[in-house]
Amino acid sequence: MLTCAFVLPLGVVLAGFLASPVHAAESAVAEPAAGWRMLFNDTDLEGWDGDPAMWTVKDGVIHGETTPEVVANGNTFLIARDLVLEDFELLLGFRCSATNNSGIQYRSRHITEGNPKNPWVVRGYQHELRNEKTPPNVSGFIYDEGGKRGRICLVGEQAEWTAEGKKVTGELIDAAAFEQLFRLDDWNNVRILAEGKRIRHYLNETLILDFTDDDAHALRKGILALQLHAGKPMWVEFRDIKLRELPAE
Repeated sequence: MLTCAFVLPLGVVLAGFLASPVHAAESAVAEPAAGWRMLFNDTDLEGWDGDPAMWTVKDGVIHGETTPEVVANGNTFLIARDLVLEDFELLLGFRCSATNNSGIQYRSRHITEGNPKNPWVVRGYQHELRNEKTPPNVSGFIYDEGGKRGRICLVGEQAEWTAEGKKVTGELIDAAAFEQLFRLDDWNNVRILAEGKRIRHYLNETLILDFTDDDAHALRKGILALQLHAGKPMWVEFRDIKLRELPAE
C-alpha cells in the first residue's frame, strides 16, 4: 500500500486550515498567501448563487439544508459566480449529515437549457462528500454528475481512463487506512488539485485518489459548485474555501 502525505507548496501558509476544531467559531479565516484567494467571506453568500430557501450562512460557515418542508426538486447547487476554472488547487473543510450525500462540482457546467428541474442544476466532475467511513461509499471518489461514466475513479485508486476504458494502475490507500483517516461526524479537510489531464484528491492531508482522464468525455474547464442532494432531508456545511489558479497545461 502506498500512502502519500499532503505537503503544502513552498512558501504557502494556510493558517488555521489544517487544524480540526469541533466548532466553526474556533476556526479563524486567515488572509490567504500570495496566489491564493478566499471564496467565502465567513459572513454571507456574496459571490455565490443558489436557492435561498436551502443555502444560508450559519455560525460563520456555509450551511445547506433540505427538510420535509423544504424539498429539493432534483439535485441543486450553490454555484460560485463568475468563476471558470481550468487548472487549480482548491482547499476547504466540510461536514455533513449521514442521511444523504453531497459533493463539490468542478470543471462543470451550469445547465440552463432543456427545462432543468431547478435553476441551479450542474453537471460535470464531482468530488463526492459523505459522512461514512467504509469504502466504496465514502468521501473522495469522482462521480460523473449528469453524465454516463458513473463513478469515474474510486477512493484509493491510481487510475487512467482512455479510449479503451478505465485502467487501475495502483493503490493509494486501503479500506482500513481510510477508516482511520476519516473523521466521522466532524470536520474533514479536502484538497483538489487539477492539472491538465491529471486530477488528485486529498483527504486530511493524505492523497486518496490520483486520476488521469484521457477520454473523449474528459473535462478541462468549467465552474465550481457545492451540492445538496435530492431525496432524504440532509444538511452539509463548508468553511475556509481557498482557491489557487494554476497556469493551464
